[in-house]
Amino acid sequence: MQGFAGIMWLLSMALIVFSGFALFDAAVRREDAYRAADKKTKPFWLIVLGIAFVVNLLFPILSFLPIIGLIATIVYMVDVRPAIRALPGGGRSRRGSSSDGPYGPWNGGR
Repeated sequence: MQGFAGIMWLLSMALIVFSGFALFDAAVRREDAYRAADKKTKPFWLIVLGIAFVVNLLFPILSFLPIIGLIATIVYMVDVRPAIRALPGGGRSRRGSSSDGPYGPWNGGR
């Protein structure tokens, strides 16, 4: 019985890490990338993944709520994330330099 509890604990920790990674990944993506990929909005995914993360922290793995959270996390990771990463720039927030123009960096004709 102790081995089963250990496996369940490891599975629960893996689920928390997985949902935490998805939440962090959704937070660092640009908001306009979600609209460009036609995948709801950034606040929608942050709320869904945040709830999934909290549910995984609070409830045991054998209840149905973490399973729903796992499904939402899997949908983000296999559908939304690849669509956003396929966009130019990967959907990541970036801070351009002062010499960046609308079509990329301006190097003064060099």
